[in-house]
Amino acid sequence: MIENVKPKVLVVMGSDSDFTVVKECLKTLKQFDIEFTAEVCSAHRTPEEASALSRNAESNGYELIIAAAGKAAHLPGVLAAFTALPVIGLPIKSSTLDGMDSLLSIVQMPPGIPVATVAIDGALNAALLAIQILSVKHEFLRAGMKQYKENMKKKVNQKNENLKDLIEKEI
Repeated sequence: MIENVKPKVLVVMGSDSDFTVVKECLKTLKQFDIEFTAEVCSAHRTPEEASALSRNAESNGYELIIAAAGKAAHLPGVLAAFTALPVIGLPIKSSTLDGMDSLLSIVQMPPGIPVATVAIDGALNAALLAIQILSVKHEFLRAGMKQYKENMKKKVNQKNENLKDLIEKEI
């Protein structure tokens, strides 16, 4: 297993307004030392560019695509149609339908074009799912995920202790 090459992820947003949500995903990828490129591309307004991004992703060294989209949210499915790389869809909450339209557009893919889908505005989980998928090839990511989960466990245990102290003081 060759570990000297950093994993590389393509992150595509349907609009620059999605950045406020996607930022958490990018921070997490960076924290795990994953190289990424972030792009704005629309499945509907720039379909040729979306096709080219996806068709060329593997030859450009990407191992996975994260696609964030709101409203009709066809971007993850369009990107998945043009590549064999795993695609993770990140539904973005829009002002209408509270993001349910985005979620359903991404999760209801036809047979043969799978898109892994995380929660509405679930940018952190999009990054963590990408890390777990990439950890099959990159062992350092698996070790990092184990440490991440251990840190979460410690935080919850500390909150439990804090709660016990609070109850003791106030009840």
